[in-house]
Amino acid sequence: MRTLIEKIICRLKNKPDYKFENNYSFRELYVIILSRGIQVIRGGYKKLFFRASNGLVFIGTRVVIDHIYQFAAGSNLIIEDNVYINALSLDGILIKNNVSIARNCTLICTGVISQKGKGITIGNNSGINAGTYMGGQGGIEIGDNVIIGPGVKIFSENHNFSNLSVNIKDQGVTRNRVYIGNNCWVGAGVTILAGVTIGEGCVIAAGSIVTKTIAPHSVVAGVPGRILKKRSETIEPEVPDFKTKLRVV
Repeated sequence: MRTLIEKIICRLKNKPDYKFENNYSFRELYVIILSRGIQVIRGGYKKLFFRASNGLVFIGTRVVIDHIYQFAAGSNLIIEDNVYINALSLDGILIKNNVSIARNCTLICTGVISQKGKGITIGNNSGINAGTYMGGQGGIEIGDNVIIGPGVKIFSENHNFSNLSVNIKDQGVTRNRVYIGNNCWVGAGVTILAGVTIGEGCVIAAGSIVTKTIAPHSVVAGVPGRILKKRSETIEPEVPDFKTKLRVV
């Protein structure tokens, strides 16, 4: 059974060298197949209402997609339990091939009905981990092969607040697109603010708050996030010199 499942996944993901790294019991494989089978049935119904869909869709329980007619998906989309998506926007939501959206994620394109948002695009082979929030009012674009860790928050809209004589909620908003390049890893609990571009191949450390554009292949950490080094740079660990530091007593 394991070999059969590997072949099916190879075909679905178009990865001829796909292999399980660990052994699974027959019971574990059976549960996995049963769960995915039920998700395919749900997905088959939901995709009837998508703007477009090119392949299988796996959908968990209690998944809500408002304005589903503005939602488009490639092949092998996985949406886990308790995900809320609101696709109302100028461009809608486009999810490309082999994307997974883990449980308890929220994707919203329009907050206030009077101000329709821009939309969200997620590239091929990207994974959105549990509890992520994406506010696509000003537009969010995520590239291919991107890892989004759990609890990440991405904002593309800010409230204006400069006028002291007007309530902040009545001063309107400023919208700026967020772009995350290909092959990035955004760690758990990261916050990305409006107008930020994260270049290709960046690593953003857990808990960072990214407030400005990041050059490609950078390693970023901190509040606010700062570039620690480039990925091509290696930092050798300091090795104590015991010959000079140890003394005979």
